[in-house]
Amino acid sequence: MTRVSLAKSSWLALIAAAVLLLGGCATQYPPAPSGAVAADYNYLIGAGDMLSIVVWRNPELSMGVPVRPDGKITTPLVEDLPAMGKDPSTLARDIEKQLAKYIRDPIVTVVVTGFVGPYSEQIRVVGEAAKPQILPYKQKMSLLDVMIAVGGITDFADGNKASILRTAEGGKQYSVRLKDLLKRGDVSANVDMRPGDVLIIPQGWF
Repeated sequence: MTRVSLAKSSWLALIAAAVLLLGGCATQYPPAPSGAVAADYNYLIGAGDMLSIVVWRNPELSMGVPVRPDGKITTPLVEDLPAMGKDPSTLARDIEKQLAKYIRDPIVTVVVTGFVGPYSEQIRVVGEAAKPQILPYKQKMSLLDVMIAVGGITDFADGNKASILRTAEGGKQYSVRLKDLLKRGDVSANVDMRPGDVLIIPQGWF
């Protein structure tokens, strides 16, 4: 089993545990911290991302390419180069090393034009969201940003018993007040998200 497969398996185990918690949230978790992410966050390339690769003075080598499900890319003169988990600058340097075998002093720029991100950094929303889904993590992403993306909560949601499972902290959980944020406009209930967070929205008991 590859390192990527092992990491994905560990992450899936955490998600499975989160889903089991949807049946009841009797335990009260500590409130999620309002500030969670450092300003120097660097985006990491993930499978499914679209990349624009520009090779200076070599337009025939410049093109847009997708990152394959196995996390690799293929471009002219470069085959099966790992891209997933790298930032664009690191990938550009790796491409330059490969191209240096064929052209003199290549200068490469990599720009991400379609964002998915690596599995470990995607935001998952499960339970009573209007549109439960997976979202690419973005710097300074907030809980409100996530709720806008998923269309809010359903009429059956117990918004103030929602929680965030933080995979970056080994699966630690924090409570969040979605009802206060969305229905009452209480901005104090808005918190920062972190890469890999799972937002769990339970159903209320009526």
